[in-house]
Amino acid sequence: MPKSKRNRPVTLSKTKKKPGSERKGKVVDDIKKAVDQYSSAYVFTYDNMRNQKLKDLREQLKSSSRIFLAGKKVMQIALGRSPADEAKTGLHKLSKFLQGDSGLFFTNLPRDEVERLFREFEEHDFARTGSTATETVELKEGPLEQFTHEMEPFLRKQGLPVRLNRGVVELVADHVVCEEGKPLSPEAAQTLRLLGIQMATFRLYLVCRWSCDDFEVYKEGLAHLGADDDSC
Repeated sequence: MPKSKRNRPVTLSKTKKKPGSERKGKVVDDIKKAVDQYSSAYVFTYDNMRNQKLKDLREQLKSSSRIFLAGKKVMQIALGRSPADEAKTGLHKLSKFLQGDSGLFFTNLPRDEVERLFREFEEHDFARTGSTATETVELKEGPLEQFTHEMEPFLRKQGLPVRLNRGVVELVADHVVCEEGKPLSPEAAQTLRLLGIQMATFRLYLVCRWSCDDFEVYKEGLAHLGADDDSC
């Protein structure tokens, strides 16, 4: 009788680690190295993340700092969640603030320079579907001379009441693209991009700071994180 493949023994020493586990392990190791390499660490939060803009910032600061955006539990494990398992004294306090949209910033820069950097950092971009409109945009009836006649079918697909009039794209009635305070539809987001109107601003906020002899919480960043002192 042939042997069932299901009953074949598996040698555990030969099983390979899952790629995800290896990546998480590397993040933990890198954060632990950063704890020794840099003099201070911050938890930060953000609005309207833009990966390329963050990549540019990483490059700009690579000689003095390092930024981590990873799973919250992974970062907490690397820092330690209590005095018993923290990598350095007081470091576990950062873990409590790693919630929501947050990351870690390790640096050798002076505190005032870090605070200025985060306060002044601001990158504008086009808003995405679902984002909240920061203003009402209304197009008035008449020619839309910024668009070529080839764009007329596409504009109609975005919900604009347009027609061609002697080769010129013309709006046949007033049209509200979006209303302040309301979520952007896919069509509104695309139309705003075509109009060159940027409603998203990628910003960073400091939540708290750790050094060997100090720990500080930033109330503005804490408010953006959507937490309060009692919950943390």
